[in-house]
Amino acid sequence: MNSNYTYFAILALSCLGPLALSFDKKVAFYKSWKYLFPAMVLPAAFYIGWDILFTKNGVWSFSADHIVGYSFQGLPIEEILFFFVVPYCCVFIYACIRAYFPLIVDTNGSRLLFAALAVVFLIIAFLNISKAYTYFTGLFAGGFMLLVLLLRTIFNTFHTKAFLIAYVIILIPFLIVNGFLTAIPVVLYNDLENLSIRLYTIPVEDTVYGLLLILMNVVLYEKLKSWY
Repeated sequence: MNSNYTYFAILALSCLGPLALSFDKKVAFYKSWKYLFPAMVLPAAFYIGWDILFTKNGVWSFSADHIVGYSFQGLPIEEILFFFVVPYCCVFIYACIRAYFPLIVDTNGSRLLFAALAVVFLIIAFLNISKAYTYFTGLFAGGFMLLVLLLRTIFNTFHTKAFLIAYVIILIPFLIVNGFLTAIPVVLYNDLENLSIRLYTIPVEDTVYGLLLILMNVVLYEKLKSWY
């Protein structure tokens, strides 16, 4: 296979399973597409803008040998697709948790853990203001998590316990996909802008970056579902 299709191939293989299983009778995730696809728009727009700025400022870059070469504002088309493919797969996993374990109850304990994580992310961010990836990832993730908790009357269908359980499961495929992207490498990071702590070849910030992306999609997905 032409190496320029590497990133595209990784994305395509990532979504094959969730897409095929979307028609499982128990979950019937395809019935939720009318909520999911609109829910993807705002998080994708936010992340694309963020990604464009970080790419232009050298926080990370992309190997020309592993992308097809089409771009928007310097951002490879595959990176834009990432913000739709990954949320689809992750919200599917979240929906499976909700469908197969309907008796999971949201608790004060899970909300406290959620809040504690948010505070930890914010502390790490403010201790590393000079490192763009660390700072902005912690700031955005921690800030959004606290906002969701503070606006519980608005986001009253968001289930913190189901989300946290789903995220632990999601970390496995998420780290596998990111492992390929960073080991090949398709994506290259400027270690001056992160903590230089790696999970194999993956910057530790990627786990929080991914958490925020998934969280934004799940929160909006649940909100849209509650309107219909």
